[in-house]
Amino acid sequence: MGSLAILAKQLGHKVTGSDKNVYPPMSTQLEEQGIELIQGYGPEQFNPEPDLVVIGNAMSRGNPAVEYVLDKGLKYTSGPQWLSEYLLQDKWVLAVSGTHGKTTTSTMLAWILEHAGMQPGFLIGGVPLNFGISARVGESPFFVIEADEYDTAFFDKRSKFVHYHPRTLVMNNLEYDHADIFPDLAAIQRQFHHVVRIVPGNGQIILPQGESALDEVLEMGAWSPVVRTSLQNDDCEWQARLLSEDGRCFEVLHQGAVQGVVNWSMTGKHSVNNGLIAIAAARNVGVQPVHAIEALNEFGGVKRRMELLGEVDGIKVYDDFAHHPTAIETTLEGIRAQVGEAKVVAVIEPRSNTMRLGTHQGMLADSVNQADQVFWYQPQGLNWSLDKVVEQGQVPAVVYSDTEVLISDLVDQITPGAHVVIMSNGGFEGIHHRLLDALRAKQ
Repeated sequence: MGSLAILAKQLGHKVTGSDKNVYPPMSTQLEEQGIELIQGYGPEQFNPEPDLVVIGNAMSRGNPAVEYVLDKGLKYTSGPQWLSEYLLQDKWVLAVSGTHGKTTTSTMLAWILEHAGMQPGFLIGGVPLNFGISARVGESPFFVIEADEYDTAFFDKRSKFVHYHPRTLVMNNLEYDHADIFPDLAAIQRQFHHVVRIVPGNGQIILPQGESALDEVLEMGAWSPVVRTSLQNDDCEWQARLLSEDGRCFEVLHQGAVQGVVNWSMTGKHSVNNGLIAIAAARNVGVQPVHAIEALNEFGGVKRRMELLGEVDGIKVYDDFAHHPTAIETTLEGIRAQVGEAKVVAVIEPRSNTMRLGTHQGMLADSVNQADQVFWYQPQGLNWSLDKVVEQGQVPAVVYSDTEVLISDLVDQITPGAHVVIMSNGGFEGIHHRLLDALRAKQ
């Protein structure tokens, strides 16, 4: 919604927005764009009366702002519907979907197009370091969008991505998630099938080889050319060959012919997969692989995606958005491949709606096996105990309900040369910079 507000501002509209708790980097970005932030949902924000209210999917009946809009008969729409009508109608939309890696992959794709001189528009759920902003209208027909399967609004239960009408559709992976709105994986697959149905015949669907849940989606019907990528299968149109175990260097092949070598700062096989699929998607709009590889060699990453926030006394502190067990596991595998035997400490707040329901609690213990030590934080609203995860785990771990105590214990126990990976899809009470401040105070 913050990114959408930026697009509306760039199109010349006066934009205000409200939320219960706006935190960096989005709050900072919105303020820099001159967009007024209103804390809370009081009806006074609708004076003077706006021409249009765009309602996010986190809003529900009973919310004071929602009730006021309905009672007064104000004109309203959803974010995805607004995008469809006001911006995407005449665009070649490149949509990046999947349970994991949407933000990073869509950022890679937008950067490749930018590096090639195509000046794309984009809307991304994070802040790309190469751009410094999460959304822009662009100067060309091409628009890259992070395409989420979550529902659109309280009044529109279709997945958001069906509104985007992609011509190039990336489906990166698919697992069960969003247990608050989807009863099972099949329900999510049905939504993916709905977006596949609207990709035109002269468009393209791109996905990795071996993703069985996505293969089942395509078995429901596909009417567009399908392109596959792989790290292992020589028969795939696009292939990556690792030249370093940590994924920092890999060779790109197209139809068996070597196109070049990516040398970048990203780590982990999941990053290689993301980069390869971004190269394939860019090729669909005319970017030659050699130019896409050049772009990835200059790729800066995304805020809150294994972002190195600081180093104090040889201790490095990272921020990562991981909140699903698979994402936690791949993040830790990536840092482990990068740092070898160095100590890796995971600090994790499981706060997503799916986590609150306890859907994936049985997977959490094994997701942290690549860490040497885990500090779990039990947030308010998590109605099951993380003590069960500690009991099941193989890695030394402790559960905290107070971030002040967590930081104090972490500072006492951490030693130079360690890597601290903080994982949450929320603000985590500003623990990242509080930890860095505490480490500096200890020096």
